[in-house]
Amino acid sequence: MKLSQLTIGKKGIIKEFTDLEMSVKLMEMGCLPGEEISIQRVAPLGDPIAVNVSGYQLSLRKREASTIILQ
Repeated sequence: MKLSQLTIGKKGIIKEFTDLEMSVKLMEMGCLPGEEISIQRVAPLGDPIAVNVSGYQLSLRKREASTIILQ
């Protein structure tokens, strides 16, 4: 399952990334394999989404969230 498919309040564990270039940026922001991630809020039009990862809230575009594969 991709992070972009997760619903508000649900949690997942980051497994891997589908885009190498994007994965470097996401890992610098704390989205590391093995970290628990959850959806906190979704903008009215569905983009961006607010996620909780590594103890802080991060805003991601759906395109970015779709590169994160969950366990």
